[in-house]
Parts: sequence; C-alpha cells; structure tokens
Amino acid sequence: MTTNDKNADPLRILLVEDSIESMNLTKRMLIDLGITQIFTAKNGSEAFDLIGSLGGEDFIDLVLCDWHMPVMNGMELLRQIRTSYPDLLFVIITGQADHSSVAEAKSFGVSGFIKKPFSPVELGKKLDVASRIISHRKLDALVS
Repeated sequence: MTTNDKNADPLRILLVEDSIESMNLTKRMLIDLGITQIFTAKNGSEAFDLIGSLGGEDFIDLVLCDWHMPVMNGMELLRQIRTSYPDLLFVIITGQADHSSVAEAKSFGVSGFIKKPFSPVELGKKLDVASRIISHRKLDALVS
C-alpha cells in the first residue's frame, strides 16, 4: 500500500461517523492499513469546524464520511467542503448506492464511494487511489 512507502507521506484522514461501533471498526481498519493520523468527528458540523481548525486541505488529505448522520449529514458536509476546500478528497460511506443517490453525490464532487458493509481490502483500494492522487498533486506543484 502506498501509505507504507518509505518515500510517501502518510495520509491524514478525517473519519466522520455518528455510530461509535462503525467509527471504531473503520478506525481499526485504517490503523491496520498503516494510517496513523486519524481525526474523528461524529457529524458534519463538527467535521467542518475541525477541518478549519486544522488548516483545511493543507492538513487533511481525505475525508471518509458516513452519509446519514444527525446535525449535518454527509451530503451537506460535502457541499460545504466543496465551497471552502474544493480540492479536498471526499469519500462517502453509504448503504445506499442507488442511481439517484450516486448522481447527487457526483454532482457535488464526491471523490468516491464505499458501500456498507465494506472490507479492509476495499478500504485499502480507496486509500491507494487517494495516495496516488495526492502524490500527483504534490509533484505537479513542484513542477509548476
């Protein structure tokens, strides 16, 4: 996995999940995949405030976010993030992957989906893609 490459910076992930059990399970998967910088929030409002306090997309590499949460759901968070942090990678975790839901998320610039329930292998594939995107962006910044 890219996150274990000696030359790669480890991903800094914000996990947004209202269910303690789901948060703990996903966090355990992330740790097992080599992710050590994991920040958590239990709803979209808390997540958005945390992103701002941490320095936005200059600090957080990827948001892994549940779709259905109280206070502010994942789609509302995605809309706010795209306004303030347009390049921040955002993967939505959902049990609903019907065509209209996927289309709605794509219209707001979602980076990817993980359908519940998911395995560590599926999560690892999403993290590999995120790592490659971030590496390309850093390389492009150096060349520009």
